[in-house]
Amino acid sequence: MGASHYFFFFLALSAAVSAHNITDILSGFPEYSQFNDFLTQTRLADEINSRETITVLALNNGAMSALSAKHPLPVIKNALSLLVLLDYYDPSKLHQISKGTTLSTTLYQTTGNAPGNLGFVNITDLQGGKVGFGSAAPGSKLDTTYTKSVKQIPYNISVLEVNAPIIAPGILTAPAPSADVNITGLLEKAGCKTFASLLLSSGVIKTYLSAADKGLTIFAPNDEAFKAAGVPDLSKLTNAEVVSLLEYHASVGYSPKGALKTKKDPISTLATNGASKYDLTVSTAGDDVTLHTGVASSRVAETVLDSTPLVIFTVDNVLLPTELFGKAPSPAPAPEPVSAPSPSPATSPAPASVEAPSPSAASPPAPPMDTPVGAPSDAPAGSENSTADKDNAAAVHVTASALFTLFSATVICSILMS
Repeated sequence: MGASHYFFFFLALSAAVSAHNITDILSGFPEYSQFNDFLTQTRLADEINSRETITVLALNNGAMSALSAKHPLPVIKNALSLLVLLDYYDPSKLHQISKGTTLSTTLYQTTGNAPGNLGFVNITDLQGGKVGFGSAAPGSKLDTTYTKSVKQIPYNISVLEVNAPIIAPGILTAPAPSADVNITGLLEKAGCKTFASLLLSSGVIKTYLSAADKGLTIFAPNDEAFKAAGVPDLSKLTNAEVVSLLEYHASVGYSPKGALKTKKDPISTLATNGASKYDLTVSTAGDDVTLHTGVASSRVAETVLDSTPLVIFTVDNVLLPTELFGKAPSPAPAPEPVSAPSPSPATSPAPASVEAPSPSAASPPAPPMDTPVGAPSDAPAGSENSTADKDNAAAVHVTASALFTLFSATVICSILMS
């Protein structure tokens, strides 16, 4: 095996150490099968897997049955989002909380549907070795308690069992079913009036509504996007082309932002049929998601609605499919360096200068890399863990990573030298 093979093996092994998959972790514990299933249905599993540091408070089948029997899927997703903490807590850390209590950010806070402190959880080390969890909303009780440890992969993911869901004010209020959602009304309020008007005038809104019950993800360009340079004159398109363009802005299935961040294959749209691909590809950089059409790209900006099985995003640019507008032009090749002519024997002029190729032409830019996402910096006062806890955890994490890298490099060098 050559040196390059060992190098790539080392990279793959390093990546495997930091990766985690909540579905695979819970599959080894049948007592959490229902909880695991709902994480998949709500696509919370994708969001959990896309984050580097996280704690999942798992419900056993009995507690999960009590929750799912009384509420629809969108409500269940909100409740489960409160059980996903954007920090790492193992049993020892729970009992070492500074001053006995702290606030932790949850996935529910990242949805934009949590006013005030509703997306934060109060964690308190109670007397007698118990740890209680409750909503950070004023007057909330610590009705959820830590039961036992399930699985830890320091310091990426920790799974802990709790006895009951965390109930925040209004969290169990059922939103309107997707069939009753006023899609165009929501789009107009979100600054997408042009897009909403086109959906109505073309009749494509009916296609959206019929697909919403089974799962639909809408990418709505804002009004400024239609005024941008390079956007074609829609009045010159045929009715069929306008319909295809609008259908291209919605994909089949429920794909919240966490699910988009894990997409590897092209995404089919409502315009996809037979030989006409009309698909999108996705790239991520940290928490940012970008859609690529082959003509141009657009950032996924804001979440207008996330109510399983319907999600509506705004996007910065109109999505232009290659099937209607062709592919983006290939960049011009870099110029060849000019060689200086050899001086004649009779004269010896100063050598001609040779222009070195620019760095951008010499080497392509590095691809964007995802950055780990931790708790938001605007968490309320008192929501952070003690500095000592964070410093100690970071030190152990860095030391473990450094030792692993040093060990792996030593092994590889030994093999190459043998």
